[in-house]
Amino acid sequence: MLKIILPTIMLLPLTILSPHKHLWTNTTTHSLLIATISLQWLVPTYYPSKGLTHWTSVDQISSPLLVLSCWLLPLMLMASQNHLEQEPTVRKRMFISTVITVQPFILLAFSASELMLFYIAFEATLIPTLILITRWGNQPERLNAGIYLLFYTLASSLPLLITILHLHNQIGTLYFPMLKLSHPTMNNSWTGLVSSLALLLAFMVKSPLYGLHLWLPKAHVEAPIAGSMLLAALFLKLGGYGIMRVTILVDPSTNNLHYPFITLALWGAVMTSAICLRQIDLKSLIAYSSVSHMGLVIAATMIQTQWAFSGAMILMISHGLTSSMLFCLANTNYERTHSRILLLTRGLQPLLPLMATWWLLANLTNMALPPTTNLMAELTIVVALFNWSPLTIILTGTTIVLTASYTLHMLITTQRGALPSHITSIQNSSTREHLLMALHMIPMILLIFKPELISGIPM
Repeated sequence: MLKIILPTIMLLPLTILSPHKHLWTNTTTHSLLIATISLQWLVPTYYPSKGLTHWTSVDQISSPLLVLSCWLLPLMLMASQNHLEQEPTVRKRMFISTVITVQPFILLAFSASELMLFYIAFEATLIPTLILITRWGNQPERLNAGIYLLFYTLASSLPLLITILHLHNQIGTLYFPMLKLSHPTMNNSWTGLVSSLALLLAFMVKSPLYGLHLWLPKAHVEAPIAGSMLLAALFLKLGGYGIMRVTILVDPSTNNLHYPFITLALWGAVMTSAICLRQIDLKSLIAYSSVSHMGLVIAATMIQTQWAFSGAMILMISHGLTSSMLFCLANTNYERTHSRILLLTRGLQPLLPLMATWWLLANLTNMALPPTTNLMAELTIVVALFNWSPLTIILTGTTIVLTASYTLHMLITTQRGALPSHITSIQNSSTREHLLMALHMIPMILLIFKPELISGIPM
């Protein structure tokens, strides 16, 4: 564990001490090196927990997420290069170090074997993200978005802290391998109900459940590209991962706690897909689409079957790569036209034909075209939910149809149609951008051939 966390922390002195000429090269290559080393977590072992120390343990649920978070750091740095070009060197260093500071906390949160440490890391990721949004966002509304993010997360996670302390009082330990051995402590009393609600609610806000999702479109629209990628690809996954982790403590089906969550998640998936159809803002559309995808994940983790867990796991990873890539594409459009409105950026295919290819690929994976892992995950989740109650097929089916329609709507509006008259000259797409898209796309294509790496089943 330390052989990943220590080099990640050592990126900070590298950022501060690198000469201006080699700043981007050094940080990007170093973080790519860390990402390659992190692939060793995917090696199958006989034991359930790899690297089991007093404070970390990497098991089947956390290893794909850990590798994903290491993989996205160099991509975030590559995506941010263009819009920081005009800034002085000191600000560049500040930006890179802010992005890097999030990384150790995310790694800690995904690999903590102790509930309290998990809570601390889970909350500490909020601060650098808040700095990213409120300092490097594009519009003055970014302060409003930062306040939304901060208060939603804080209001939901204070009950979580109290519940964790209460649990520690009751059980005497918060160590995950020990908790797996002891029987679920939540009983049907009033206290048990409230504490299980508190445990689940914090993660429901983080991986936005429909109704608690209002901070997400705001934060995504106002964040710089690195902040958007971070939020879409890793923060939402923290919520899903947290739900998977606390379900060994809370069995929602004993006190019927899973009904409101599944209902809200599936209804929210339908509603946010419908909202996507009438969005005028490109980044907002992608943000709402990730709410709808995470709704499926929440519904799956709530019914707690093997199929549902592995489907949720695969969907989290593939959605992380897909939506991150969509945000990068939206950002390349934004850097050229300085507008996120769909109507003002249409007809770009004849101007940037190679970018249109990346748009097509990203949109096809987003709407779960076979044989992508997105399709595999959605099918597993739909089948597991159908097994739980046949009525859910109405909601999930509507969601899938609407997903396909808004994805095609996004593709057609950005790539086809008449070119708006105000676009006279446009920059060519750079090698850096193509490399960025390729590094998002290649893992997705490779995972089609071996999806059991990310399926969360014990290898």
